[in-house]
Amino acid sequence: MKKDYGSKQVYFIGGGLASLAGAAYLVRDCDFKGENIHVLESMHILGGSNDGIGTPKEGFICRGGRMLNEETYENFWELFSSIPSIEHEAMSVTDEILAFDHAHPTHSNARLINKAGEVLDVMSMGFDNADRMAMGKLLITPEEKLDYLKISDWFGPHFFDTNFWYMWQTTFAFQKWSSLFEFRRYMFRMMFEFSRIQTLEGVTRTPYNQYDSVILPLKAYLEDHGVDFTIKCTVTDLDFEESDDITVTAIHYKSEKGDGIIQLHEEDLCIVTNGCMTDCATLGDLNTPAPFKPEHPVSGDLWANIARKKEGLGNPKPFFENTKETNWESFTVTMKGNKLLKKIEKYSRNVPGSGALMTFKDSSWLMSIVVAVQPHFKAQGAGETIFWGYGLYTDNIGDYVKKPMCDCTGKEMLIELLHHLHFEEDIDEIMKDVINVIPCMMPYIDAQFQPRAMKDRPKVVPEGSTNFAMISQFVEIPEDMVFTEEYSVRAARTAVYTLMGLDKKICPVTPHHYDIRTLLSALNTSFR
Repeated sequence: MKKDYGSKQVYFIGGGLASLAGAAYLVRDCDFKGENIHVLESMHILGGSNDGIGTPKEGFICRGGRMLNEETYENFWELFSSIPSIEHEAMSVTDEILAFDHAHPTHSNARLINKAGEVLDVMSMGFDNADRMAMGKLLITPEEKLDYLKISDWFGPHFFDTNFWYMWQTTFAFQKWSSLFEFRRYMFRMMFEFSRIQTLEGVTRTPYNQYDSVILPLKAYLEDHGVDFTIKCTVTDLDFEESDDITVTAIHYKSEKGDGIIQLHEEDLCIVTNGCMTDCATLGDLNTPAPFKPEHPVSGDLWANIARKKEGLGNPKPFFENTKETNWESFTVTMKGNKLLKKIEKYSRNVPGSGALMTFKDSSWLMSIVVAVQPHFKAQGAGETIFWGYGLYTDNIGDYVKKPMCDCTGKEMLIELLHHLHFEEDIDEIMKDVINVIPCMMPYIDAQFQPRAMKDRPKVVPEGSTNFAMISQFVEIPEDMVFTEEYSVRAARTAVYTLMGLDKKICPVTPHHYDIRTLLSALNTSFR
């Protein structure tokens, strides 16, 4: 028998994966009416950081690729096992992704490349005994002793010149100044990945980019159930009841129609994305750099506004006040034909989709590229090919294009890459096939990795909350790792089940680091 919720309304602030997953849990597990679920999104499109847009004429853009993982995305796979594929009848999204991934396994043959264009032998992690001792000590040090510490505070200079660091850093986008706390979480959560980081066999790929493969079917499921989506609507503040509890009474927003206020009734719920890694992202094109405009991150500003009003809502300052450390830049290349991809395939000995990241370790930008199975976009034209890449050090002068990456056009980024591939003699011929190269500057893309104290990230449902929760990469979920699809889905599930009083199990974090085979494999790898 379905529960009668009366006129109860649920408002999700932000239209990313976490909010869409939360709406799906309300529909699926709570028998909640879709028309009483409202998703308010500031952009013109849903999906948050799971993107993939463009046209054959203008070119395509991936701001980044969200790596999935079969062993650690427990709640993600469970949720999407109930979301129908929009490509294959009688298949779920989970079945669709895993079938595709198993048919296109990842095994990188060119993980690291040096300045001479030589593919490096990365079977050895490159550790010395000091590196191993530091790693071992970190793994037995309690989290509460690591507040504000950086990775560089723990490890010596040698560690940052090892094959392991170059591969781990570029796979997950860590920096030397990233949080030691988060690095430790990754080492535990991805312990089994440690022994295969040189091949990236643990990477699970979607058939298309994540917007086409993950967001579109989830959105279709919610639309079928009548969920209300409001785009181009920026929530700026929340009002709280004047009491010791945390009770939202009103939502303030700006839209194309003007400013407005949504008054919440006693039974209504408000679930907020308190931080988005792609806030303030900007695009360039073949002949134009992407501008750097970090001012007023929408979700960061909202979080700051509400954190000033109530205790226990976290502290956005460590995450949103140091864009010099939290930015990096990506670029997406759209080509006519497959001549360039064939050259990369011959060079790397990986067919498109099988190699994951190729990192140019001596690049002053620390540039990496990813060539996915083609087509990577549903809208990709016949005969078109795309690939994307990124650089972690955007202020550094290029090795061949003598400009900082942040000041480069798409064309200049591609030229820099072609020099690192040692395709210099073919540059003019390659450029004839270019439709567009779109740079994307993201001032806060690494914000969730910033050094912090445990208390800086709020709980999903703060102490004293009666109708309020937060879901994002900036909430605290014990043992889990940020910058993942799983983190967003787990946060959403926690929020919905807690606020709705649903007595149903959330898939726990799988303790791979307690598996003796995984531990022995990791130990053996550390001595290669």
